[in-house]
Amino acid sequence: MATRARAGGGESARARVEGSSARARLGRSGGGGGGVRGRRTLVSASISLGRARGGTRARSAAEKESEGRVTDGASDRTSSSIVEAEIVDGEVLDVMGRREAESSGVTSGTTLFGVPMSPEVYAIALVYFVQGVIGLSRLAKDFYLKDELHLGPSETAMILSIAQTPWLVKPLWGFLSDSVPIFGYRRKSYLLLCGAIGCLGWSSMATWVDSPETALVAFTLGSLSIAFSDVLIDSIVVAKARGEEQGVSGSLQSLCWGFVALGSIVSSYFSGSLIETYGTRFVFGATAMFPLLIAGASTLVQEKSVPATTRSRDGVIGDFKEMTGKIFKVAKRREIWAPALFVFLYQATPSAGTAMFYFNTNELGFTPEFLGRVSLLRAIAALGGVALYNGYLKRVPLKKMFFWGTVAGTVLGSTQLLLISRMNLELGISDKVFALTDTAVLTVLGEVSFLPVLVLAAKLCPEGVEATFFAALMSLFNAGGVTSEFLGAGLTKQLGVTADNFDNLFLLASICIVCNLLPLAAINLVDEAKDEPTSIDEGDLESGTKKA
Repeated sequence: MATRARAGGGESARARVEGSSARARLGRSGGGGGGVRGRRTLVSASISLGRARGGTRARSAAEKESEGRVTDGASDRTSSSIVEAEIVDGEVLDVMGRREAESSGVTSGTTLFGVPMSPEVYAIALVYFVQGVIGLSRLAKDFYLKDELHLGPSETAMILSIAQTPWLVKPLWGFLSDSVPIFGYRRKSYLLLCGAIGCLGWSSMATWVDSPETALVAFTLGSLSIAFSDVLIDSIVVAKARGEEQGVSGSLQSLCWGFVALGSIVSSYFSGSLIETYGTRFVFGATAMFPLLIAGASTLVQEKSVPATTRSRDGVIGDFKEMTGKIFKVAKRREIWAPALFVFLYQATPSAGTAMFYFNTNELGFTPEFLGRVSLLRAIAALGGVALYNGYLKRVPLKKMFFWGTVAGTVLGSTQLLLISRMNLELGISDKVFALTDTAVLTVLGEVSFLPVLVLAAKLCPEGVEATFFAALMSLFNAGGVTSEFLGAGLTKQLGVTADNFDNLFLLASICIVCNLLPLAAINLVDEAKDEPTSIDEGDLESGTKKA
């Protein structure tokens, strides 16, 4: 998408991986944050992304990308958290088809977003808030790699892209929690573990990490914490929504959406000023505190202990093979792989986002505090994009949305060439005003262009394996966002764009902008998607829970 190279520099397609989130968030554009177009995108609760048998497919709002959001990854998310459990005939199934244990919990008289509050609802709110506020580290990562490790734009893009690997294997995390309980629990124990992993990763960044290799490990631990906890909390959201009327279910999703947005706005507001005043390691140390909220949320989850079993390792491996076999069996259908291939290509065009971040900071002199304000504007504009899509565009045919979104993104995205060539000054527009305006417009367009991806993904999921296949599709689309960053990093290196040499940045940005149009050659693949839900053979619906 042409909206990727944002003037603020900090948002990159990798952010979308971080979330979704952001993931997706995640699970979009630029160089430091928010999710994979790649970014897991925050989706309004009233947007219907598909259907379960006999009704509307439930989804939770939030990829953030996670930078997944994507997004740590989550969230400029705006990460949109997608439901990882499936609803069949009114019952919730986990990724292997087993029924989720009914959540019990005492509700109080307090309501929030129209949702009666209970310990589990507080847990849900905490985890989604963390998916948003973890974005506090987004700018710090960019400045740390640039100023303290003295890496160039191509090396920075590579490290931040590889660190999003946990967002590419989301079905694995769902399978692991369903099949291998820890201390008798499938959700609570893993949430506690996710909190500890995230705290370890960011604490390491705050103290002893001093090389690109160790920074990569620490960033990956941070992504793993958010990606895994996203899968876990989504399953709890679905269990809570089961059996509720549509209004209550929608209110629950609005609560999720609201807490991600709150966390994202808070982190955007403080991120730049904290870096400027206290430095990046202080910001990493502050970020390390937030995963502890995930660990704390685990104590609020109402989950029945799973009896100990004698299942062997071979039995678990057999289940995993059966699950992956189902995914590949379904994916071989043309009406599924063809549209999925288009979206992968749509996500995978090269991005100049990280190079733009270096240009904005080293050449234009944008300070961390100003870039923090740009991130704040981006978070608010993203909400505007979601509202615009939900209010006026959600019924526009997907093919038309993809086509015009790409064309508009290419035209408007080319305005960054004015900034690179300094023509904005000749037009009487200061660099900061140009950056803020460009960010607002492109962020709204980026959200409007990404939400159809989620709609199409839901349409592709056959009945019987909805959750598993949806998670697999999100991983594929996140992989497109990571590919975008890899290609951008390669072009940046080949063209000799470095931290202090921007002679070929105009050419780099121009190539990326033109490449955004290339997926249109395959846009007819979208027509292969069926409007009605497909189904799989009865034999494929077996849960795969054979005992060894």
